[in-house]
Amino acid sequence: MKKTKPAPPPLPIDYSGFVALWGALFSFAAFLYFYRHGETLLYGDAVAHINIARRIFDCREPGLRQLGTVWLPFPHLVMAPFLLNDNFWVSGIGGSLPSMVAFVLGAVGLYRLVAARTAHWVGGVAAGIYLLNPNLLYMQSTAMGESIYLALMIWAVFYLDAFARGLRDPEQPLRPAKALTRCAMVLAAAILTRYDGWFFTFIIALAALFILVRNWSLQSDKQKRLLTRSAIHFTLLCTLTPALWMSYNYWLSRHPLDFATGPYSAKAIAARTTPQGAPPYPGKDHMATAATYFLKAAKANMAEGRWQFWLMVAAVLGSAIAAVVVRGGWLWLLLWTPLPFYALSIAYGSVPIFVPEWWPFSYYNVRYGMELIPVFCVSVAFLASLGKRAMLPGRWQIALPVVVLAIVVGGYYASWRATPICLREAQANGRNRMSEDAAVARYIQMMPPDTTILMQTGSYVGALQMAGRHLDSVVWEGLYYQWELALNQPAEKADYIIAFGNDEVAQAVKAHPQGLESIVVLRVGDQAPATIYRSTARNARPL
Repeated sequence: MKKTKPAPPPLPIDYSGFVALWGALFSFAAFLYFYRHGETLLYGDAVAHINIARRIFDCREPGLRQLGTVWLPFPHLVMAPFLLNDNFWVSGIGGSLPSMVAFVLGAVGLYRLVAARTAHWVGGVAAGIYLLNPNLLYMQSTAMGESIYLALMIWAVFYLDAFARGLRDPEQPLRPAKALTRCAMVLAAAILTRYDGWFFTFIIALAALFILVRNWSLQSDKQKRLLTRSAIHFTLLCTLTPALWMSYNYWLSRHPLDFATGPYSAKAIAARTTPQGAPPYPGKDHMATAATYFLKAAKANMAEGRWQFWLMVAAVLGSAIAAVVVRGGWLWLLLWTPLPFYALSIAYGSVPIFVPEWWPFSYYNVRYGMELIPVFCVSVAFLASLGKRAMLPGRWQIALPVVVLAIVVGGYYASWRATPICLREAQANGRNRMSEDAAVARYIQMMPPDTTILMQTGSYVGALQMAGRHLDSVVWEGLYYQWELALNQPAEKADYIIAFGNDEVAQAVKAHPQGLESIVVLRVGDQAPATIYRSTARNARPL
């Protein structure tokens, strides 16, 4: 009689689709709300990201060189296909879509990470806390890269956890060798998304090595061969990816570390923008103060007022207890990695964080605190489940999650009442810029489409985007040779010239005023005045 193969074990219950559905609903609803209120393009960086991606194909010199050397390329590359459509570019929708998708994927990853070590409902609670975070709901509606990086960080820890589980349990649905390779692929994307990902990859690599060495003797010879191959793939991906970025920097600027030491690096920007004789920003050369400011920003991204303290207590308690009582729970501690990274970056990397409650009482880089949102979600969800896990009396099994989740609800309610801090930061720093962009855009729309504009776009590319003016009609600072020629002969090289304050274009106009006629000077709030000229040498039409 012919033997039949035993039936494969049933797949474990998985509610990822349910989480993804709710995530998509929350994502779309939040985007619609902020888009209708005109708040998705408040961040100057969001506008810059959109137009870097757009320039890959809409530029006088299109191609990958338009990615530049400072911001990492992955968000721009995934954004670019959505920006082929002019309406998606002008509205910014094309820049928001990758963030929204990443937001949903991050929630699914968080659910799977927690559910794999506890229970499905605990994973669902963690995902719910993530999906309802007011600041994350706003940021995923924009073209900022935070939700993309958070999703990559979460999935990297998930695959590392799957790798650890697979080494001890051959019945796991994902083989450990495959999990390690997928972890490396996610880390490669993280490396090309934020520089935080470089530090995070190093920590994950150390954890993976520790797990592999600890479980090596338990593996069969065949499994050892597969694991060796995956370890090689992991090492190559995680080392060649940053090497690729440095090679690109060298190709573009003849300096492999241009992103760290060039004119647009964090250190160079800090040197240009810090007034002479000004005191150092808080945390400069002092890691303890730097860590304190980062933690303050992290708490502000979760709650407002006194709720911040209780959420931090819940997060620390949940992490500490999970690391002790959950098998493999120590892997969740990897989600705290942004804390040492930002403590180092603030102290020694010219990356300040300002929060409104502390000196200098303003908003700057508050959004960096979002990187601890995943560890808040995991730790608080686990703490809520502790009553049932510890088999406390019935009333305590109900009371503990109610109290813990009440703290989350209270913190989120306080955030909405006060306006989420990331949105407040965007409003404080972006309202006047958007108003000036809109004023300049009205004049750009009057310019014939076949004319050439000379303009330093650094902080003002949003005016071109608002006007729907194709970027291939603009001579700007990233064109190098064309830019230098136009600065020396502005009236001969462009039909319209737009200068902001005393920028390079304004200086060129002062040096070569022949053949130029001023049309209008626009002043908006504390923004640099915008002066628009027409070239009489090229018979540009008056506006």
